[in-house]
Amino acid sequence: MAAPSYKVYFHSMKKTSFLKDRKRLKLFIEKIFKIEKKKLKELHYILCTDNHLLKINQQFLKHDYYTDIITFDLSESSSIYGEVYISIDRLKENAVKYNSSKPDELHRLFFHGAIHLCGYNDKTAKDKTAMSEKEDAYLKLYSKHKMAGI
Repeated sequence: MAAPSYKVYFHSMKKTSFLKDRKRLKLFIEKIFKIEKKKLKELHYILCTDNHLLKINQQFLKHDYYTDIITFDLSESSSIYGEVYISIDRLKENAVKYNSSKPDELHRLFFHGAIHLCGYNDKTAKDKTAMSEKEDAYLKLYSKHKMAGI
């Protein structure tokens, strides 16, 4: 039996002990695109430092501030190809700030990036609420999948 061929990849500039269950997480992220009726070609998550993400924010978005996540849609067709950069430093601070575990905060950011690539935005208060509701729904669904061993 051949090993599954994933479309989701994780890269990290620093060792992260809280990125567990990678295979299950990859399959679940792929499932998000199926639920949203989007075709996923390839998605790369890059876990990096605050300073690295700040440089990306300055260079590509002309923003001079720290952020927890930046999503780039690099698609050239109807199939989604993207890169999602996540600051490990912001993730850790957010986990404390929102009284969440590091793995849960990481999953929230993973799902947030995927949801962006599915066409959702968070520029307005209404959009932010819709994004948060989607994140919460996918976190709950992922938790159910973990409990069921899927």
